[in-house]
Amino acid sequence: MKIFKSLFIMLIFPNLICSQVGGESVYKFLNISTSAKQIALGGKILTLIDDVNQPLWNPSVINENLDNQLAVNYSSYLSGINIGSVSFAKRVSRRFGTLYGSAKYINYGSLTEADEFGNITGSFSASDIAVSVGYAVNLPWTNLYAGASIKLINSSISNYSSTGIASDIGFLYHSPHQPFIVTLVVRNIGTQISAFDNELEKLPLEILLGGSYQLENVPVKWYLTIDNLQQWNVSVSNPSNQISDIEGNITEENVSFVNNALRHFIVGVELFPESAINLRLGYNFRKFQEYKLQNVRTFGGLSFGFGLKMNNFKLNYAYSKVHTATNVSTFSLQINLDRKR
Repeated sequence: MKIFKSLFIMLIFPNLICSQVGGESVYKFLNISTSAKQIALGGKILTLIDDVNQPLWNPSVINENLDNQLAVNYSSYLSGINIGSVSFAKRVSRRFGTLYGSAKYINYGSLTEADEFGNITGSFSASDIAVSVGYAVNLPWTNLYAGASIKLINSSISNYSSTGIASDIGFLYHSPHQPFIVTLVVRNIGTQISAFDNELEKLPLEILLGGSYQLENVPVKWYLTIDNLQQWNVSVSNPSNQISDIEGNITEENVSFVNNALRHFIVGVELFPESAINLRLGYNFRKFQEYKLQNVRTFGGLSFGFGLKMNNFKLNYAYSKVHTATNVSTFSLQINLDRKR
């Protein structure tokens, strides 16, 4: 019987780059951001109403201003792993509104195949893909918006495959006369249709609360997300914080109440949000704790980037730390296909 020695790369790497909590689940790539703007602001920002990539995380932001907007995103990780997505929105009619569609993938590269004795027998490939469609409505006579998306998921490992279906639901408050936006999102509600074996596994369900605030008379916009509301304890003991006595006894890190609470928070700030050039900085508290090493500055949890608008093109870039050993650059290109605007 053959086993895949290099499979651990694929199984734990998404866990490292998205800090998934809540036990074992499949399709963890669904919680990996591909938008450079979102990543630069900390990762799970939910109120980017001008970014056609945002409905991939929050369908309630789908609006007519995204009409004819196309975005292409790409990131390359270590060991030949790369991830990307394509997003597009189209206004069908004034009465019906705007539809959104996207395709997202992750390619794990070439992995080593070995038998139970560790003898290399060849190589194999693995990949994940999700295709989604979304729609949102403005609730009558209010500034409330509700949106939903449905996505079909496929995961393949060598000659094995799995399929699933999931939905995201979002609610958003946005008034053109108010400097703030607030949203609540439930992501990855669904199930596997077919499993790698006969046992169906759960999807990475997540509930998030997000908001943003535009400062008055100052070109600064703040973003905040509180993630994993479905689970209080999101702390993972960091091995670098273990304490060992002279007898070799190891004491695990004791995560305090406040420390665990902070690990739910992601903050971001954008300078000159309405200008042709934007500067962005983000901080993820949980990633900072999980990537921290003793006596070493890892800058875990910190991300930054910029946006540059040129006519109908918007280039976004993000630099982030996804592991103690590597950093990642993400590129996003958003194109306005409507030449009238």
